[in-house]
Amino acid sequence: MSKSVGFTTRGVLGAMVCLALTVAPIPATAAPAAPESSRIPFKQRYRATYHGGIVRAANSAITCRSPKSSAAASCSAVKKGAAGANSDFDMFYVDVDDDPNTYNSSRAQLAVPKNSRVRYARLYWGGNLRVGEQKPPKDNGRILIAEPGGEYKEVLADTRVAHRDADGSDAFQASADVTPLVRRSGSGLYTVAQINVAMGHSKVGSWGGWTLVVAYENSREPKRHLAIWDGFETLNAARKNHSLTVKGLRIPARAGGRAGFVSYDGDRGLRDGASVRAGNRKPVALTNSANPANDAMNSTITDVKRPGIKRQPSYVNTLGYDSDVFDIKRALTSGGGSLTFRFSAESRGYFLGALFLQADSRR
Repeated sequence: MSKSVGFTTRGVLGAMVCLALTVAPIPATAAPAAPESSRIPFKQRYRATYHGGIVRAANSAITCRSPKSSAAASCSAVKKGAAGANSDFDMFYVDVDDDPNTYNSSRAQLAVPKNSRVRYARLYWGGNLRVGEQKPPKDNGRILIAEPGGEYKEVLADTRVAHRDADGSDAFQASADVTPLVRRSGSGLYTVAQINVAMGHSKVGSWGGWTLVVAYENSREPKRHLAIWDGFETLNAARKNHSLTVKGLRIPARAGGRAGFVSYDGDRGLRDGASVRAGNRKPVALTNSANPANDAMNSTITDVKRPGIKRQPSYVNTLGYDSDVFDIKRALTSGGGSLTFRFSAESRGYFLGALFLQADSRR
């Protein structure tokens, strides 16, 4: 059972100090509101080159309860992977813990290779605040996290919170540096609770989830470029494309590499795509067995060719939350000095929140 205790993250130093203290129960009052912006351009959050890689854990915070459309599949079928959009269902919280103080919680396994040192860890969370109910934006920058075998610790966003109220949705994303906690705790099941996401039903629908991205160092692994970018970009019929270029790389021919992204409100069956291009070469679609080339934002949590990391619950269709990792080796056949990621959308679109990359480097 995960019990609520206090932990405030405002940068690495603040987190290290809090870990050394005896923590007290979280007060009933809301956390201080973090500064917000409706759009946050993508910027580099972390970048390094060393022997190691990037791993992540992720899960959704809300799922279907009952269909609201006669044409919709059953909720149980959708959880197992059937097509379905969050706007077709009455949505309700995922809550896997035994703590009466939390209204949503989910778990996922972080698998840091043995004998590795965690160099950087960042937690992203977000969702829709307006569905059948309206959540207060002042709680957007607050989350609870429990390390493997540990108790809940409060984390506050340490950077500007994205918050966009338009087109029927009230979407947000927040994030925080949790390096000390993950460095201390290592691999295992992490539990994240109290994501400020609304339940109910609307034409826009409900969605939400979390992703923990971790860069680690390991002398037994290849030397790699590691990078984490984040922001909050809206892609839809009015703004169909967004590109991001990572420069200054030294990628050899036939290199290995992976890339992942976090996005919100991507519905299955809509034509949303993502690709990567090395230098001026032909773009290669970000795709795998669970993510078609023309439907990358299809409500999945996957890891290259596998259905996904160990999660509780492990719904195949997350109904609006994507956290996917792709093999990009085909794009690195000739190597290169830069990589350009391009995201596209049609119709309803989605919100893009984070991008992370690992690619082999010349020695």
